[in-house]
Amino acid sequence: MRKNRFGLLIVVLFVLAIIIVIPRVVDLDTLYAASTEKIVTQESMHTVLTTAMLDRTESVKFTYKGKIKTLKATLQKAIEEAMASDPYIQYNIKSYAYHYKGNNVSAEVTIDLKYRETKAQTVYVERRVKEILEEIITPEMNSHEKVEAIHDWIVLHLAYDVSLRKYTAYDGLATGSTVCQGYSLLAYKLLEQSGIKNQIVEGQAGGQLHAWNLLLLDGKWYHMDTTWDDPTPNQLGKVSYNYYLLTDEEMGKDHTWQKQYPAATSLYRETLAVLQQTDMNKTAAYDRLYNKLDYVLYNEDKIIRSSADLKGLVKGKIKEEQKAVLFRYSGEKARLLEALKDLYSLGLNSVSYYVSDFEDTGDMKVKVSWELK
Repeated sequence: MRKNRFGLLIVVLFVLAIIIVIPRVVDLDTLYAASTEKIVTQESMHTVLTTAMLDRTESVKFTYKGKIKTLKATLQKAIEEAMASDPYIQYNIKSYAYHYKGNNVSAEVTIDLKYRETKAQTVYVERRVKEILEEIITPEMNSHEKVEAIHDWIVLHLAYDVSLRKYTAYDGLATGSTVCQGYSLLAYKLLEQSGIKNQIVEGQAGGQLHAWNLLLLDGKWYHMDTTWDDPTPNQLGKVSYNYYLLTDEEMGKDHTWQKQYPAATSLYRETLAVLQQTDMNKTAAYDRLYNKLDYVLYNEDKIIRSSADLKGLVKGKIKEEQKAVLFRYSGEKARLLEALKDLYSLGLNSVSYYVSDFEDTGDMKVKVSWELK
């Protein structure tokens, strides 16, 4: 399913690239009478373009006063800087093109912009973002809890657009589905409005073009991919945390990027472990999050090594009225299978399991579920 996620995104971004490099119409030999339109200099061009993009203006016209010899480069730089000033603008611009005509000291400039999301749609997104945050964020929450709530809301309320036609946060909120760009744009808005600095990362995943978020939490940067934490096909109520607050090294196992972004070097499980010991007012929240993210698998004293260890673990979960457990197993697979069979002695009706390698440790990550007689 991963390959299907990015098919149309490749096409669309490829088209975008083609549109951007359409030759600009330049007629420096055509002289014109003095214009009464807005006068723009190199210094003010960025402000003019940023304002136009925020307003979703489709055609920007002005008279440029300055060096015409470098106008093409000036325009290109100003457009790129205006887009980069706000990721939400940048990733909602579908295409742009410009042309100008003039003499040696001034020129009439026209810049045409096309957007994926209209001004009215962006207003809708901003309203829904405010409503969502009022629903999921409470005054006593700190940034760690806010990130968790935002991540979970997105995964639980969006589905990946298998038609590969929806690219915006508006699409996700209005229709319930969007592609990775829409996921990351919505995450950007929710995090930003919660006071959490973040940016959108452009890269590849599974060999295809992809986008996700990089966020700053207590002075440390982490990757978060809500798209890949949302199972495909969609599973109602299911949230994954495989791509939740990862380092560059962790994310780099199956995601790549070429642009320069802030370095993400801190392991979140180590961050949480420190907070569990130092922020006593939030110990319960950190403990819950630590277990929710399965960080217990990294605790050496929690590794299952024998049938007796496994039976003791499952007995405890049965007392808690649970029907599944995830654990790290150290030993040969044949011994694990014998230990799993031995669970029937606890009065279980059926036992099912899933086994995978636990990173590069040589141990196994095992999930066991059961039914009682």
